[in-house]
Amino acid sequence: MAPFITEYPQYFTATNLEWKRLLKPDKYKDIVISSLRFLVKDKRAKIFAFIIMENHIHLIWQMMPDNDPEAVQRDFLKYIAQRIQRDLQKNHPDALAHFKVDAKDRAYQFWERNALSVELRNHPVFIQKLEYIHWNPVKAEMFKLPEEYKYSSAVFYETGKDNWGFLTHYKD
Repeated sequence: MAPFITEYPQYFTATNLEWKRLLKPDKYKDIVISSLRFLVKDKRAKIFAFIIMENHIHLIWQMMPDNDPEAVQRDFLKYIAQRIQRDLQKNHPDALAHFKVDAKDRAYQFWERNALSVELRNHPVFIQKLEYIHWNPVKAEMFKLPEEYKYSSAVFYETGKDNWGFLTHYKD
């Protein structure tokens, strides 16, 4: 018997500190991708949609049973930040200085605090957020069509092909 899921899908947005373009290098986008893949493989979340822009990410995800949404979000962002911090320390120490903060609980900060998370309780709102996510690179005048942008689930919804290996169609 499939586990009963009590959480609604969530629209989630995390923004880099001061809208800095931390995620511009593909190697950092790939860290986000590997983190999403882990969440699915470890049965913490289903990923319905995503986009990774240069300074923020949007997701539609749903936590699996026995997974606290706040804990999954916290661990997801923390893991990405730690991996990026290690790379910056090793390969780009001058860039790391841009993320130094004077805080009691951390020396560096990569994400704005209080990421946005909204439950998607009905189909029209879900579809509106799905389209918003996919049209982000078009709105930013990076591409003419959503499916032209690599770091997105738009191709999955356009062709049915999951190039990432972790997506779930919202109709499934």
